[in-house]
Amino acid sequence: MMDNFLQTMQTQAVWLPLDDGLIAVTGDDAETFLQGQLTNDVRRLVHGQAQYAGMCSPKGRLLASFLLWHVQGTTFVQMTSEIQSFVQKRLGMYILRSKVKLENVRSVWHLIGLAGMQATALLETLGLPLPGQRMSCLAAQGVMVVRLDEQRYCLALDEAAMARYAQSVEEAAQRMSPEQWRWLDIAAGIPVVLPQTQDEFVPQMVNFDLTHSVDFKKGCYTGQEIVARMQYLGRLKRRMYRVHADVELSPAMPVFSSDMTDPTGMIVQAAQAPEGGWDALAVVQISSATSEVLHAGAVDGAVLVLRDLPYAVGEPVV
Repeated sequence: MMDNFLQTMQTQAVWLPLDDGLIAVTGDDAETFLQGQLTNDVRRLVHGQAQYAGMCSPKGRLLASFLLWHVQGTTFVQMTSEIQSFVQKRLGMYILRSKVKLENVRSVWHLIGLAGMQATALLETLGLPLPGQRMSCLAAQGVMVVRLDEQRYCLALDEAAMARYAQSVEEAAQRMSPEQWRWLDIAAGIPVVLPQTQDEFVPQMVNFDLTHSVDFKKGCYTGQEIVARMQYLGRLKRRMYRVHADVELSPAMPVFSSDMTDPTGMIVQAAQAPEGGWDALAVVQISSATSEVLHAGAVDGAVLVLRDLPYAVGEPVV
């Protein structure tokens, strides 16, 4: 289906059940607690915004990346299922005497990814909440809808809502694969931290500063001192780029350039491209990405071709 995926996206809605993890954070101290652990300003979530964020080690390296939204006193933290248990345990270490509860609610909420030119029309037809702006959230009648961009949504449905709407979504939209949803993340320039890439990148390396996933004015959080120092006193030498190759790419695969014998970077995440080959997000030395030929896996490995991101590397998303 990858070969006609883009054509399907242009004419239909596409969907899939997401296997992501989901943690609900509640309690009187929840906002303060998250504010001290995550890279973004979670206080903004009460205004109906959604946001990407990360969790860093004390050395300022990303241990996880998230999608966050807030509904009726609960902050929802969505991440790849591969790191959910790690995230919940890690966050739990910092609760101490705070009035905070972390709950794995993946069995309570069904997650659906929805995309394509007809995705918005499908939500309207079903009478589901429709956020008006990218990275915003609306909720009603057991359904939470996060608008990721103009043509892509994440839905969370409780058991009753799933029973009401699941069949209609299946009938009206074309089923896509997890690989295709992952490719949409890559095309959007949104990194996902996986077990293979934990503790490898400071937020700016994966363009968190360009996608509004880190806030430099919010105050202290774990790893903040290193992240801020990089922003204000250091010189960022690596950035995340979108690359394409004719061979299979995988997370943590080293990237080489013609001017270095040691790796110049690393693949963050990868997926089969709709037109063939593989697309990936890769953190690479800026000097190598702009002036040298990049290779996958070895100095003489397959050539990596730079592809456009929806934002310019070095310029924040508007």
